[in-house]
Amino acid sequence: MSTPGGPSSVGAVIVTFNRLDKLQVVLDRVVHQTTPAGWIVLVDNASTDGTAEYLASDPFPGRLHVISLPENTGGSGGFSTGMARALELGAEYVWLMDDDCYPELDALEQLVGGYERAVEVASSEITFACSLVKFRDGSAAEMNIPWPAWNWGELVAKGENLVTIRTCSFVSALYPRSTIERLGLPFSEYFIWFDDAAYALLASRIGPGVQVLDSVVSHDMAENKAVNFTQVDDANVWKFAYGARNEASFRLHHEGLFPFVKFFLRTLLEMRRGGVGRRLRFRIMRRMLAGIRFNPKPGAVPDRPRSVEAGHQV
Repeated sequence: MSTPGGPSSVGAVIVTFNRLDKLQVVLDRVVHQTTPAGWIVLVDNASTDGTAEYLASDPFPGRLHVISLPENTGGSGGFSTGMARALELGAEYVWLMDDDCYPELDALEQLVGGYERAVEVASSEITFACSLVKFRDGSAAEMNIPWPAWNWGELVAKGENLVTIRTCSFVSALYPRSTIERLGLPFSEYFIWFDDAAYALLASRIGPGVQVLDSVVSHDMAENKAVNFTQVDDANVWKFAYGARNEASFRLHHEGLFPFVKFFLRTLLEMRRGGVGRRLRFRIMRRMLAGIRFNPKPGAVPDRPRSVEAGHQV
């Protein structure tokens, strides 16, 4: 079923941590969308780079709902918190993005429109949507390429610039309230990595998502490279450790023993093929095993507000 209200019923959720220069670009792009979001929720994960002072200056008067967290809860904690706030305000959709995601000025209009077209013409229920994510040079952002659904070309064959998918990142992802109410909020305890993929995989059990190719954002990353466990080193192992634990937990507790074992063995083989040292391989292995006991639950979805600000429909 389509969610009523269009972009004005969207709560944009931006999570930031110590990227003030990039955050300023993101906010400017989001505020000046051709069809603006009804609410903009900014979650500051205890930044220490002047972000708090910038937000306290009210750079876009009356437009931002700022949540300043006392400690860094990671991307997963920030998105869960921001989604809850957007729903409390009355949003029928939440539009999720990191603080280095620069949407084209019509990205939201195209994203909502594409999702609603997909709902009308697809043969199955459509549960979420995402934009086409590009790197700074215009090439496809490798770490934000969704996994296609088995029937990925169905909507293309019907003349739509839409591809059905199973996963997407929280770099311009759109979730309707109806999907969130069925899933709960994302796993905030994941802290970082695989929280977005896990949430999309849960949604795709109900029905696929859709990538709206006319909705375009740019991901301002240091380099355009997909992530895999061949790349583990001393500088980044802390991130991979979270990813290993989180994906192992998801595979075991939400998919079963065989997917867990498959992920475990594949990760070990990847690290060996990448020449990752034994000490780091052992650390990642321990974090995968920690996923056996690590089994967080979805967050509670807030009730619909009884009333909302003038101009916003519930």
